[in-house]
Order: sequence, then C-alpha cells, then structure tokens
Amino acid sequence: MRALTVDLARAGSLALTELPDPVPGPEDLLVEGLAIGICGTDREIVRGEFGVGGTLVIGHESLGRVVSGPGFAPGSLVAGVVRRPDPVPCVACARGEFDMCRNGQYTERGITGLDGYGSTLWTVPAAYAVGVSSSTGVLVEPASVVVKAWERLDRLALYPFESVLVTGAGPIGLLAALIGVQRGLDVHVFDLAESGPKPDLVESLGATYHRTLPDCPVVIEATGAPSLVARLLGRDLVCLTGVPSSEVLPADLGQINRDLVLRNGVVFGTVNANPRHYREAAAVLDRADDAWLSGLITRRVPLESFAEAFESRPGDVKVVLEL
Repeated sequence: MRALTVDLARAGSLALTELPDPVPGPEDLLVEGLAIGICGTDREIVRGEFGVGGTLVIGHESLGRVVSGPGFAPGSLVAGVVRRPDPVPCVACARGEFDMCRNGQYTERGITGLDGYGSTLWTVPAAYAVGVSSSTGVLVEPASVVVKAWERLDRLALYPFESVLVTGAGPIGLLAALIGVQRGLDVHVFDLAESGPKPDLVESLGATYHRTLPDCPVVIEATGAPSLVARLLGRDLVCLTGVPSSEVLPADLGQINRDLVLRNGVVFGTVNANPRHYREAAAVLDRADDAWLSGLITRRVPLESFAEAFESRPGDVKVVLEL
C-alpha cells in the first residue's frame, strides 16, 4: 500500500511511502482509503511542531470504502474514530468518555502514538468506525468535534437561548453554524474575510455574516485567536474550540472575573470526540444540503500532488487529499 509518512522529529519529512498491506484482526474492518481532510494539526505535524520522535502515517480526518470485516457490508463508506482510551484507564476513559481523558495517556490515529488513515489501505476495529453516506463524509471528524461542543453547550446553558455567535468561518466554525441552523437558531458568524467562499457559505446556510463582532451572549469560538478570545470571555456562555499559539496579551483579569461572576458566565474548552459524537455528526451531514457541504471543500488534491494539500492558500476552507 501507499501511505503518507512523516518523521515527527524532522520538519519537512512528509513522503509518499510503500508499506506492507495491513492485516486485519477478527474485529477489524479492512478499508480502502479514499480521502483524508487536512487541518492545522496536520500542518503542524509536517512542520515538526507537534509530536515526538518516530515515523507516523499521517491523517485523522478519514473516508474509506469497506473491503471486508464485521458489521459493515463490503462497499460501505466509513470514517474512523481518532482517539483511543488510555490503558490505565483514567476515570473518564473507564466511563467510555475517552475524549475527556484526564491523564493524557490516550492515543490518536494520525496524531499521537497510532498510525493514521492517510494510506490506500487501513484497518480499524468495527467499534471505532461510523458509516457515512457520501464523499462529504470526510467531514465527519471535524463535525464530530462541534457535535460535542453543542452537547456540552446544552448541558451548561443556564437558560434557553435563541441565537448563537460563531467566531471564525473555517471548517469548525461553519459546521458549528450548520448545526445551529439545523436547530432553528438565529446564527451569526464573525470572520474577517471580505471575499472568497466564506461569506457566501454563511449566507447560503441561512446564517448572518459579520465582519464586526455582534453582541450575542452565547458563543462558539473557532479561531483560536487570543485577542479575540479575550474580548469574548465576559459573555454568558463561551465554548472555545481553537488551539492558539502562545501570545502575551494585556488583559484586565479582574474585569473578566467580574463580568463572569456578575453574569453567571461559563467558559469551557472542548476538543476531540467519541463514537456517539461521530454517529451524530454523520446524521448532521445527512440532514445537510450536499451541495453546501461540497462547497465547504474548496480544494481536492490528488495523492501524487500530496505536498500541495498541506499548503495554506487564499480562499481555502477545507482541503481534502484524495488517496
């Protein structure tokens, strides 16, 4: 099989490599890899900014076609769950909530400790696979992250809310907005792009696009920009999904504290997902307009030109590498 490999200790080591075909176990699916989505984490890995030593098959946003295995008919389209619970297990992993692992000993396909899905053949335990209905199923992994964000918003909300602000019109932000629209909410999306696909994707979704920050008390933050996060922390309910680089900012922590206390505010972070979130993400995509989802994928790159998929280009929303 052909696989995209990277030496985690060496920047710029991404290569297309011939590896032995995987051998599935009795509980595994054998899957023909069709595509992987590329995100900021993948680009950090390729630049040598994430992970420690060793060679890794990259790719955690997956789409494949079942060749054989239990629970799925041959030819079915599937995506693979990324995280696996730690072996201890911690209190969260012991309850099946391994996306909330407390001791950091989890592993993640294509990120931490386990080869990913960036190969022409891969295996996955059937329990860690979710069926999808079309090629836009490659969006299931990022959609699962925002499904989890919405699940936690529901649990933490102090009152019913009718509107939501999403900051950032990248894949996570747009998928968060999609779920808000599906829930019948008044959805507002803030981004700085003046042109390109982002404003059109927001408007065609039925949401409102803003280039100045509107005043909504419930926020899903998807930029990871520290200066923007600092402006949002005094609102009623803020979900942080972005992972920023370190940046020292002047901030009045006393005022932020005061605002949170007086508004009974809640701020929380969320990342990753477990199988129930993937299953709900597949349902979210099934309910969505397939043309809109296809428009979110702004570049499809063939495997032979793999390096181009890891470049950030103007107008990119989601880049997909076809295997």
